[in-house]
Amino acid sequence: MLGPDDAEPIARACSDPEITRFIPTVPVPYTRDDALHYLKVAERLWESGGASFAVADAGTGEWLGNIGLKALDPRGNGEVGYLIAPWARRRGVATAATRALTEWAFAHGVRRMELLADVENLASQRVALAAGFRREGVQRSAEERRDGTRGDLVSFARLSDDSGDRVQPYLPGFPGGSLSDGVVRLAPLNLADADDYHALQNLPEVVAHSVPPQAPDPAESEESCREAGMRWLAGDRVEVAVRDARTDAFAGHIQLTSIIPPLGQAMTGYSTLPEFRGRGFTARAVVLLVEWAFGHTPLARIIAGTSPDNVASHRVLQRAGFTRGPLMHGLLPGPDGTRLDDQQWYRLRPGA
Repeated sequence: MLGPDDAEPIARACSDPEITRFIPTVPVPYTRDDALHYLKVAERLWESGGASFAVADAGTGEWLGNIGLKALDPRGNGEVGYLIAPWARRRGVATAATRALTEWAFAHGVRRMELLADVENLASQRVALAAGFRREGVQRSAEERRDGTRGDLVSFARLSDDSGDRVQPYLPGFPGGSLSDGVVRLAPLNLADADDYHALQNLPEVVAHSVPPQAPDPAESEESCREAGMRWLAGDRVEVAVRDARTDAFAGHIQLTSIIPPLGQAMTGYSTLPEFRGRGFTARAVVLLVEWAFGHTPLARIIAGTSPDNVASHRVLQRAGFTRGPLMHGLLPGPDGTRLDDQQWYRLRPGA
């Protein structure tokens, strides 16, 4: 249980930028008096039908975080919320605590437990999956951010009769966080890439080969970058920044989309800034991404589509080991209601 001795470590932990970023109700700056006030709020939570616990080291009793169950909603559903001190992360503490509280709630008659996480809080989304929660969707504009804007929340739930087994993502992350061949480096697209990504996606030649051929506005580009990690973890798509391995400059973008798990198939698409073209960056990026997909995911077939006259893109795919497939007439939407032909390409997992 929480007690007065926990006030000092709570105050230290709540000065962490990640906690203040993803828990907008945490005061900034956070003082010991704020921690003492929280302890009173936590005590009252029990009186309102919820529960609040300290997360402690099993051997030493050291405070590592807080975890609680909100008072049940009118339908009898519970919601778990937690924070973990920065010095206790990457040790499985949050997963173990979430699993323990969930099973305690089930033992006390709760039939459904929910967990909400900011779309950018990938660590919390991974905790939910590891604790046996299933992703159910996104609640749009569900929480007020610290800056007064509203943010989306990813919704997870676990039922009392679910197995509780860890939910394995269909698409794991890159080993070590990125891929590189010494010339290019692939790193997950994120919000810091928004300006570069927007400039790339608004180049006339990139727009012409986009589906549909429309340039995104700045808000759309920002949303794409903000949600990229969430969509990867959900198995929807892989969005990657292509970077110069020597300077780390943003050089382009590559993706896996149209992912069909029953077929083991995905589609790749890519675009490169003009100053990095003609240097082999794009073909290297395609090779890195496809070989990662074949080596670390269940995907067995990667396809691509190009304009029939886009010779440069044809050469990229040929250098990356793709085979020319059929020409699909009128497959894609074009400008002003027209339809465009699409030259198909494919590459199979070795031995497939």
